[in-house]
Amino acid sequence: MAAADTYKSIASPSEGLYKELGSRFMAFAYPVESEEEVKAAVAALRKEYHDARHHCYAYRIGLGGTVFRSSDDGEPAGSAGRPILGQIDSAGLSDVLVVVVRYFGGIKLGVPGLIRAYKTSTADALASAEVVEKVAGAWYRIDFDYSLMPQAMKIIKDLDLPQRAQDFGMQCSMEVRVRLNLEEDFLERTEKSGIFKSKLQPQ
Repeated sequence: MAAADTYKSIASPSEGLYKELGSRFMAFAYPVESEEEVKAAVAALRKEYHDARHHCYAYRIGLGGTVFRSSDDGEPAGSAGRPILGQIDSAGLSDVLVVVVRYFGGIKLGVPGLIRAYKTSTADALASAEVVEKVAGAWYRIDFDYSLMPQAMKIIKDLDLPQRAQDFGMQCSMEVRVRLNLEEDFLERTEKSGIFKSKLQPQ
């Protein structure tokens, strides 16, 4: 039996809010697929809310959520990033970034209060997000002569591969997305057919 190659993420950005003793915690959840996207989103929020005291965040990326990080951004250690990550994990999500922007209200909340605030604002943002199922996989570029077109089309049809960037010039080339559970089958079939393939790096 093939291993599971699906996981849950969110369809589009969502927001949450928590207020306590004058402090405001604004949570922003984003679907992301790379650490470059994470950096861009965090930088954009730092710019937009440049007068906020803290911009704490956490993310998980990929099947199994193996790429992850959390940042307290100046809050006491473990009081912000970890509670945010904990809520992402409780919701069973990956390919998700949550940034919580904090405006300080003048009264310290203490570590338990901060944990509650970051946890609650994150939970609020994730609760209003639409959860979607994602399929783990990779894009491959395939190149072949016109004589191999029937074999190439049969592989695409049999494995139901989404296509893009088709080019039928002197040679044929296109990009196809291969889900994780079908990768071995795809590699074997293209090898046998004499179709050249190269795996594309994630953007």
